[in-house]
Amino acid sequence: MNGNRNGRGWAYTSLVFGGLVSVVANVAHSYVPPAGAPADWSPEAGAVLSAVFWPVALFFAIEMLARIAWPHSGWWFVLRFGGLLPVALVAAVVSYWHLSGLLAHYHEAGITPVIGPLAVDGLMVMATGALIATRRAAPAVPVETPAPADTDAEPEKARGASRTPKRQPSAADRVAAAVARSPKASDATIAARLGLSEATVKRHRRQPVDSVSTPTLQAA
Repeated sequence: MNGNRNGRGWAYTSLVFGGLVSVVANVAHSYVPPAGAPADWSPEAGAVLSAVFWPVALFFAIEMLARIAWPHSGWWFVLRFGGLLPVALVAAVVSYWHLSGLLAHYHEAGITPVIGPLAVDGLMVMATGALIATRRAAPAVPVETPAPADTDAEPEKARGASRTPKRQPSAADRVAAAVARSPKASDATIAARLGLSEATVKRHRRQPVDSVSTPTLQAA
C-alpha cells in the first residue's frame, strides 16, 4: 500500500514536471522570431496563450482519465478514449514541434531536435499509465466470515433452556398420598416411610382432605 502511494506521488511529480517543461518550451518557442521579422518584433498575446493551452488541456484530460471511475460499457469506453486521444494527440504533436523548433533555434546539433521532445512526451505517457495503474491496484478489503456455530452445543443449550424445574411435593401432599395408599397405616409407619417426623405426619394427617392438592406421587 505504501509502495502504491509513493509511486503515485512520483507519477504526479513526473506529470507536473513534464507539463511544466512543455509549457515553458511552447511559450519560449512563441518568442522565437520568424524569418525576416523586424528587430522590434514580439509575439502576439494569442500565440502565447495558445502555447500554454496545449499542455494544460492534456493535463486536465489525464486527470479525468485517471481519477474518474468510468463505467465499463462500450459507449463509455468510446467516450473516454475518444475524447482523450484527440486532446493528447494534438497536444503531443504541437508540443513536439514547438520543442523541436526551440532546440533547433538553440543550434542543438545532430538528431537532438528530432528525438529530444520525445523524452518529455514519453515521461508524461509513463506518468499517466502509472496513475491509472495505481488507481486500479487498490487492495481488496478482506471480509471476515463468522466462525461456524457449535451445532452440538446449541441443541443442548436449547434443551437445557426448555427444561423447567419441577415443583417438589410438599410434606402435606406426601402425607396425603401415603394415607390414601395405606389408610390404616400408623403415623409412625408413614413417618418412617416418608422420612418425616411423626409429629409432622400427625399434623398434616389431621388436615381436611379439601385443603390438600390431589396426590400424584407413586409409592415411595
